[in-house]
Amino acid sequence: MVDWIKSGKVRGRITDAGQLEIRCTGLTTQTKYYKTLLREFFRKDFTPLRPGHGDYSVHIIMEYTGDAPWMDLDNLAKALLDSVTGHAFVDDHQVAKLLVERRVGEREGIYMQVECMD
Repeated sequence: MVDWIKSGKVRGRITDAGQLEIRCTGLTTQTKYYKTLLREFFRKDFTPLRPGHGDYSVHIIMEYTGDAPWMDLDNLAKALLDSVTGHAFVDDHQVAKLLVERRVGEREGIYMQVECMD
């Protein structure tokens, strides 16, 4: 099992299978918040990652408790993809498969998994 690198509300790791996993605790409807939060995480705390070439698969899950927040999932996806551009992949046009979902969870947060498809 690979250890998580943690910083504030964000934690990330590269799994044994080479997948990037990111988790952010808490939710906000201001999707640009995630872009800034994750960019700082990659800049300061998660430096061993080098951007790759080829096609990527990205799975994003927004988990909430209570009533679903008024958040456009397409805006959330764009902010998250922008935040990992230059870290997981060179450009977000490399994303060949994208799944974004909202679901009830035990705690509020964002989960993202990025995997090279080559």
